[in-house]
Amino acid sequence: MAMGALQSGWSVPFARALRSRTFTTISSTVTVPSLKKASQMETRLLLGLSEEQLQQLALDFGQKSFRGKQLYHLLYKRKVKEIQEFSQLPLEFRNDLQEAGWRVGRSPIHKTVTAADGTTKLLIKLEDNRLVETVGIPVKDNDGSFRLTACVSSQVGCPLRCSFCATGKGGFSRNLKSHEIVEQVLAIEELFKQRVTNVVFMGMGEPMLNMKEVLEAHRCLNKDILIGQRMITISTVGVPNTIKKLASYKLQSTLALSLHAPNQSLREKIVPSAKSYPLNAIMKDCRDYFLETRRRVSFEYTLLAGVNDSVKHAIELAELLHEWGRGHHVNLIPFNPIDGSEYKRPSKKSIFAFVSALESRKVTASVRQTRGLDASAACGQLRNEFQKIPLLSGSINQESHSEVALAS
Repeated sequence: MAMGALQSGWSVPFARALRSRTFTTISSTVTVPSLKKASQMETRLLLGLSEEQLQQLALDFGQKSFRGKQLYHLLYKRKVKEIQEFSQLPLEFRNDLQEAGWRVGRSPIHKTVTAADGTTKLLIKLEDNRLVETVGIPVKDNDGSFRLTACVSSQVGCPLRCSFCATGKGGFSRNLKSHEIVEQVLAIEELFKQRVTNVVFMGMGEPMLNMKEVLEAHRCLNKDILIGQRMITISTVGVPNTIKKLASYKLQSTLALSLHAPNQSLREKIVPSAKSYPLNAIMKDCRDYFLETRRRVSFEYTLLAGVNDSVKHAIELAELLHEWGRGHHVNLIPFNPIDGSEYKRPSKKSIFAFVSALESRKVTASVRQTRGLDASAACGQLRNEFQKIPLLSGSINQESHSEVALAS
């Protein structure tokens, strides 16, 4: 804010706009900053606000409420990244927003990598120079319909350090804010020039360790970007007391539990955090989740050659699922190789035998199609290639882009 503006000459509407005012959302509050010096002014973000909140914001700045609707359209439909690019709005209103500490809340793309199958991974450079991954997965179905799935991150890195996961190997920095989750979806839409149809919280991080921001991002994705709740999946490796809390919101989205083993002993070797959340406890919580929401839990199971991919393991998994209820679905994920990992991808023969053993015991299973092997698409891989520590401010090639299209 210009220092001269602080000395005198406030217009009545603008002065009123700078008084502290709080908007209440599902899981957080957004407060318009009160009158402060520029050095003390807190940045406020437009991205993540609802249409009603944006209309109120316009009124607080002495504008008509329809200016709030224009803001909404610019943010979520046109995906404009800078306030000064809001050409539909009066220049005075744009200047007032910026002087009051508001900005859109979009971050630059640091790098993109596209695989031969069209899967594209983006590295987004956040305000604190951290890098976070998001992946766009385009799929054309047999009936000719098109789906675009955004695999979004909820943390910068991950503290749980599952033994097969590249994200954990790259370390943990912090939770993402809700707008930093939402902007991943907008970035995918902008890149593909298509609407995202599905969102999966299966990128970097453990969503349940950042539930407040994940739920607020979920609200925005559903209500503002208009992605149906049933098209959103929240994945977790299991954090004590969080599945029950999530059930209380009665979302129509899918809960996916990253199981990866049919017994406690093996699970602890693959997922170190499993020691604090016994398998029987997590399965009980999943059963209660279904009873509370009437939404089936999906179980993610990464197949690791010679570790958890035998027919014996499949039989044990089927018995575990039947013990804790019916109607379960298992999503099998053949391991996506990462540098420095001792694990290997199972053979097609092993995968087929595992699926057959489950289906013969009336457990439905699907094998996730491996996408983006030539684009470092395993969670955390690309980020680890570029960042072990925060990037320096003013780094060269802050928005370098590359296309990789290797033969599949």
